Amino acid sequence: MSRYERWNALLELLAEQGKLEVEEAAEALDVSAATIRRDLDQLARQQMVTRTRGGAVAHNVSYDLPLRYKTARNADAKQRIGAAVAGLIAPGEVVGLNGGTTTTEVARALAVRPDLAERPENGPGRLLTIVTNALNIANELTVRPQVKIVLTGGVARPQSYELIGPLAGLVLNELTLDVTVLGVDALDAEHGATAHHEGEASVNRLLAERARRVVVAADSSKLGHRAFARICGLDRVATLVTDEGVSEELAAAFTEAGVQVIAV
Repeated sequence: MSRYERWNALLELLAEQGKLEVEEAAEALDVSAATIRRDLDQLARQQMVTRTRGGAVAHNVSYDLPLRYKTARNADAKQRIGAAVAGLIAPGEVVGLNGGTTTTEVARALAVRPDLAERPENGPGRLLTIVTNALNIANELTVRPQVKIVLTGGVARPQSYELIGPLAGLVLNELTLDVTVLGVDALDAEHGATAHHEGEASVNRLLAERARRVVVAADSSKLGHRAFARICGLDRVATLVTDEGVSEELAAAFTEAGVQVIAV
């Protein structure tokens, strides 16, 4: 288990229990107590936990963990999903991308797709336009000469690197998109796509509304659940790209709702 995987596991244990003892955490993660103490000290320096004698208590930790601690979750599945979604994008399209670990993998897959790898010397211009509210995605793709990056503007949210608020809406209301790729916190046949944070959900909803088609990129752990704030109903979603862990029952429910399900 890597350091970031341990940190992620510790934060999730704290989110569930509120407090954690060093020996308890060491046994749960099968590492030494000294390793746990160092991990908790590092997390305390980042103001993610509050250290106590013999352990730590939750400090601003909830189910909505910062993006940098989510990257280890289902990494292989997210890379496969990212590659599959990238394959659905045609050169020349205007693509909306919200923030998240899965959409970041979509962006990376688009950046290395052979037919989008280099802009033709005498071609019509950039082969792809990405409209995003995710600072990390913009940062990764800005150096790609074949990609035009449009940032929505807004106030940066540290947990997800997403820009939220009315400034994002001012930009998005002036644009039209061919396809929006949404990363979600949950997707349910009855409640549709949802997010933990209402500000993110609001911008994500606009990204979906401005697009001709919407693709949801979500690993199977997000399916069959709902989060706090609604993004959009399934009537807005054309395609769901997920991993092979999706149950037949859930896949059938999404298909019955008119969503194409692609499991990779």
